Amino acid sequence: QVQLVESGGGLVQPGGSLRLSCAASGTIFSIYHMAWYRQAPGKQRELVASIYNTGSTNFADSVAGRFTISRDNAKKTVYLQMNGLKSEDTAVYYCKLFGGARDYWGQGTQVTISS
Repeated sequence: QVQLVESGGGLVQPGGSLRLSCAASGTIFSIYHMAWYRQAPGKQRELVASIYNTGSTNFADSVAGRFTISRDNAKKTVYLQMNGLKSEDTAVYYCKLFGGARDYWGQGTQVTISS
């Protein structure tokens, strides 16, 4: 049974930083791709960043240059480093494992940007 557990969310002031983690279990992590999504109140879930099993990455235009995504296959963990946070980054952040027979989602972690 594949499980994804996010952590690292919280309340931070504008301009601050957070690092989210997503730990996977129950699967051979290294062969799959990983992504971070977010969903703000009243909005659709949107893709924030992806990292493929090759290590290549891509980012939404709204976070490019501020966020980085990385993975540690030995720890079966994907990270989202978020810098220069803005109020519009406030959302629940979810990680997703994909590239296999089905996608798997974590339960989400709340990120709130407020002064």
